[in-house]
Amino acid sequence: MEHWNRRTLIFPLDLCFMVLSYFLAHLIRFESLSFLQRTDTFLIPLVIVVVCRSVVFLFSNIYRSIWAYASIHDLLEIIKITVLSSFIATTVLLFYNRFDQMSRMVPVLDTILLLSFLCLRSLSWRIFRDQYIIRKTREHGAPTLILGAGKMGASLLSEFRRHSELKLNPVGFLDDDESKIGALIQGVPILGNISKAEDTIRKLGIKQVIIAIKNPDGKLIGKLLKTFESTEVGFKILPSIGSLLFDSPKIQQLREIRVEDLLGRPVVDLEIESIRSYIRGKSILVTGAGGSIGSEICRQVAVFQPSKLILVDSSETPLYEIDYELRKIFPDSEIEFFPVVADVKNLSRVSSVFEAHSPEVVFHSAAYKHVPMMETNPCEAVLNNVLGTKNVADISRLSGVERFVLISTDKAVNPVNIMGASKRVAELYIQHVSRETRTKFITVRFGNVLGSNGSVIPRFREQIQNGGPVTVTHPEVIRYFMTIPEATQLVLQAGSMGERGEIFLLEMGEPVRILSLAEEMIRLSGLRPYIDIPIEFTGLRPGEKLFEELLLDLEGIKKTHHPKIRIAAPLEDNDISSFQARFQAILNAARSNQEKEIFLRFKELVPEYKIHKDYITEEEARTIGKNGS
Repeated sequence: MEHWNRRTLIFPLDLCFMVLSYFLAHLIRFESLSFLQRTDTFLIPLVIVVVCRSVVFLFSNIYRSIWAYASIHDLLEIIKITVLSSFIATTVLLFYNRFDQMSRMVPVLDTILLLSFLCLRSLSWRIFRDQYIIRKTREHGAPTLILGAGKMGASLLSEFRRHSELKLNPVGFLDDDESKIGALIQGVPILGNISKAEDTIRKLGIKQVIIAIKNPDGKLIGKLLKTFESTEVGFKILPSIGSLLFDSPKIQQLREIRVEDLLGRPVVDLEIESIRSYIRGKSILVTGAGGSIGSEICRQVAVFQPSKLILVDSSETPLYEIDYELRKIFPDSEIEFFPVVADVKNLSRVSSVFEAHSPEVVFHSAAYKHVPMMETNPCEAVLNNVLGTKNVADISRLSGVERFVLISTDKAVNPVNIMGASKRVAELYIQHVSRETRTKFITVRFGNVLGSNGSVIPRFREQIQNGGPVTVTHPEVIRYFMTIPEATQLVLQAGSMGERGEIFLLEMGEPVRILSLAEEMIRLSGLRPYIDIPIEFTGLRPGEKLFEELLLDLEGIKKTHHPKIRIAAPLEDNDISSFQARFQAILNAARSNQEKEIFLRFKELVPEYKIHKDYITEEEARTIGKNGS
């Protein structure tokens, strides 16, 4: 009933406009009041025009609009309804007197005048309100600088104008497009390049910086945070462009700067059709579905509408959570979700899952990944990461799975820890098993992912919340990082490219010093490193190294057609029987809990593996070697 109340208030005003416009149209045309002397040529046509217009207006949507938020859409609606009512009224007049003794210019003038009155009526309150808000924010709002003068920045400025309660006063834009500098957006000037942000913030006394850029420069953001960490300048950012594809920027989407933003990694350019071609309508199985990478694979696979998504994990709680989340996100989807509690070490259980669901594509992300934990539990690392991979790969091959994608790690390169060595052996097994099968076995290797379960980011965040200290193993330790969604998207992309045993390497960008990461996270929390939050160095733990590598010297490297994916050539090792014997030996050692023998067997399978001196002596190595032979 609200729009009816609005009609009762506005409609009488519009009736007056209809009469006035028709009168003025005659006055302009005849340049005198002589037309008032004849009823049949003015008064009766006036009644006909007003009645026709009233009927059209009452059944239109123009009275549903809120004046304070009048927009181009409302303007177009007014034009459409006014022209339509003019056409109907003119048609009725034509039947009434065939324009006898009437000017054909009158309907045109009448339409133009009425449009002017209606636009003035609709937009006047919007103009008044905007000017009032602008004046109010200039007087009381915090000086705000917007980085990015594109569509995102312009939309955000409009949002600021609608939300005076935010008390933000946009004083200017910065943009790297030279052609825009000096121009105005809704009266707000584009002041210069983004590289001048530091000087502009100081010069104008900026209190709030909004980053509205598609691919923001992480180094610039980090520099600004560091420069103004002791001031009251606040920084906020819009989400990545991927989350804005179907929506314009909104105030509620603004968020604080996160550590992911400091990486400044560009948006992944996916080949959507190639991914859709091997996922849509297929039965997809994901092991480790409750983990950080596995759960994100499930989310992104579901977007491509598989017929069935089988979520396999040995831990029931995270499995329940991702299953619940997917059903909530895709409530009306035709996808069948099957959460399955199963351990990849159990060959019989894995086999029964494949028999029940007949998967066509398998993403194998189930693995133990915590380096220090696996150093003290080498048998479990072998059983889960090596035997588990063997079980899922063997069943996939025997079941006729179309594609099998193994999720690996940069720690598999020149490994110095059990976790890395176990993943390298898993890679080697996939390369060997892929030689004589129709299943396309693919390995995807990448570095650390930001925010994954048990990673350095959640640990730093907890330490900062507790007041410190933040613990870093070594001041020079560096790691490759990418975000979980980026890593997963590239996994899906690589899955569409592989044929037989290739190892795909994801472009990890520049390595990041863990110490710098810790300092930035402290600044993001509004605190100062070494002053508000101390940083302590604990020393490298067993199995850790200063930097990670993504490629073995022996592997070689080739480019692919995707700029962020490279490929390592498969090793040409034709002695399959020798590999199988050494592979079986390490499984037997793990089953019988012979930890020291595991180190030696790893060395046989992965010659580049560096055994820690504290794990096994030379004498023990010789003894185990003799017994093993």
